[in-house]
Amino acid sequence: QVQLVESGGGSVQAGGSLRLLCVGSGRTFSSFGTGWFRQAPGKEREFVCGISWNSNNVKCRTPVKDRFTISRDNDKNTVYLQMNSLKPEDTAVYYCAASGGMRYSAYAGDYDYWGQGTQVTVSS
Repeated sequence: QVQLVESGGGSVQAGGSLRLLCVGSGRTFSSFGTGWFRQAPGKEREFVCGISWNSNNVKCRTPVKDRFTISRDNDKNTVYLQMNSLKPEDTAVYYCAASGGMRYSAYAGDYDYWGQGTQVTVSS
């Protein structure tokens, strides 16, 4: 079983930056595709960015692709989400997810493991 722990969230002013970390347990984590999702109050969970196990396949959805960057360091069992130029509409709980294969997915139902989430709040 893989366990995921997110950290790095917080409260920032618009235009600021945050780096989220997802640390996975287990020796198989480095072979898992991973993704970041977020859920804002009153909204459904949405895909943010994903990355394959070897970092050869990387994707962020259009609303954040010019501001967010996903990366991973398998030696540290860690996936990162660098968020720059944050906007109030980025406010949400951010979740890390991992799949049992070697590809990421933009669909939440494809993931087997989820972290507890970390709150990101961006104020005007």
